Amino acid sequence: MQTLDDLIARGVAGRRVLVRADLNVPLAGAPGAQTITDDGRIRAAVPTITRLAEAGARVIVTSHLGRPKGEPDPRYSLAPVAARLGELLNRPVAFADDTVGPAALATVEGLADGEVALLENLRFNAGETAKDDAERGAFADRLAELADLYVGDGFGAVHRRHASVWDLPARLPHAAGGLIATEVGVLRRLTENVERPYAVVLGGAKVSDKLGVIDHLLERADRILIGGGMVFTFLAARGHRVGSSLLQEDQIPAVRDYLRRAEERGVEFVLPVDIVVAENFPDPETGASANPETVPADAMPEGRMGLDIGPESRKLYAARLADTATVFWNGPMGVFEHPEFADGTRAVAQALLDGDAFTVVGGGDSAAAVRLLGFDETAFGHISTGGGASLEYLEGKTLPGLAALED
Repeated sequence: MQTLDDLIARGVAGRRVLVRADLNVPLAGAPGAQTITDDGRIRAAVPTITRLAEAGARVIVTSHLGRPKGEPDPRYSLAPVAARLGELLNRPVAFADDTVGPAALATVEGLADGEVALLENLRFNAGETAKDDAERGAFADRLAELADLYVGDGFGAVHRRHASVWDLPARLPHAAGGLIATEVGVLRRLTENVERPYAVVLGGAKVSDKLGVIDHLLERADRILIGGGMVFTFLAARGHRVGSSLLQEDQIPAVRDYLRRAEERGVEFVLPVDIVVAENFPDPETGASANPETVPADAMPEGRMGLDIGPESRKLYAARLADTATVFWNGPMGVFEHPEFADGTRAVAQALLDGDAFTVVGGGDSAAAVRLLGFDETAFGHISTGGGASLEYLEGKTLPGLAALED
């Protein structure tokens, strides 16, 4: 796999370099007046873009944002991202309000050496995510006409077989950007010659989203700590009632099998011993919930839903992380966006900082929680930009966006 260093060493001055970044950031507010609530992915893209611009390249940045239906949708415009990217780069960023149309062509044509442009949302074009190879390839052809070289640096999208990730590198000389090189290097530390004890903390809403990675980690991890909405399927598999909590009943047999296999292999599954429950999910406007209280995990009352791990569980999880050498964390322990139910997620983050382990925060909501709860990002070993991509890598899957960058 060619690196950014390799590309720059061969000379990029005056050449059009298309960078496939991942600028899929959360936005708040009405179209035209949106604000970015977490700019972590934009900041992660800055080093590669800066290096190319300083080497004299004409940098064309592309990305998706959200899930538009293959046509323009003002709710998912990258215009606010262009403004923030310019602030972080400390240089103007030209913005084209289409991706391969007249505005994109004119914007790219107007770039001078060392200048940067951002094209509108890739997913405003049906060809970006098309299942049909010909349709996807036709869109990749139009993107390729805009550039001389390709740099893949959108790690959060490398598990997608999309035009800008899979098809485009085949049409241009290509290299991996600095962010992808860093992400892959970190994930190798979680899969090859791992320092032990190796603990994995998994949370989030649905256990079905994590089945593949749990299956893979049963062969590799020493401890697996479970929280978030998915924990209630584990508690149900242990025979406990879970009230009105999120539960995937169809996954109970699979979870029971994981628990059995873990015991056979000596892998420790750590489940909460107490749960913070309430009568309803937090109100989206006020964040309030009805009558929160802490109950034993094996005695959850009917009509109450679990929204966080309890104080004794936080102590337990911190203790089971204290002596580790490597920790991978993906998924919050509760509804961390609301202060009443953020303490479990906060406790896990703090436990990672208190120990001496190499810590990897696996993107998505975990990375958002680190920032929302006010932790110093630089204190962690690595904060990934790709939750889904990280999980699929740990499952041992071939990621299309990485395979496309191989020579």
